[in-house]
Amino acid sequence: MRLLKLVFLCILIALQYRLWFGKNSLPDYWRMQQEVLRQAEANERLAQRNQVLIADIADLREGDTALEERARNELGLIKREETFFRLVPIKPDSK
Repeated sequence: MRLLKLVFLCILIALQYRLWFGKNSLPDYWRMQQEVLRQAEANERLAQRNQVLIADIADLREGDTALEERARNELGLIKREETFFRLVPIKPDSK
């Protein structure tokens, strides 16, 4: 009987060792859960960015105002017979 208890105790210790320190142990599982959460957050940010890009594409395809706005802001283009004013802020003297 005593030998049986010793064998069961050894088996229990071996299983506990694998549970806490072996391959695919609990700390590995917890680390993987954190990685999955980080990846889900990154996916959410990318999905939001994709939605913004899809809306931009739809605006550029459907309306001329968005296209004109992009041409003015990003390329510095102006229409014919349109006057362009550039306001430059005055820097204070650095004396």
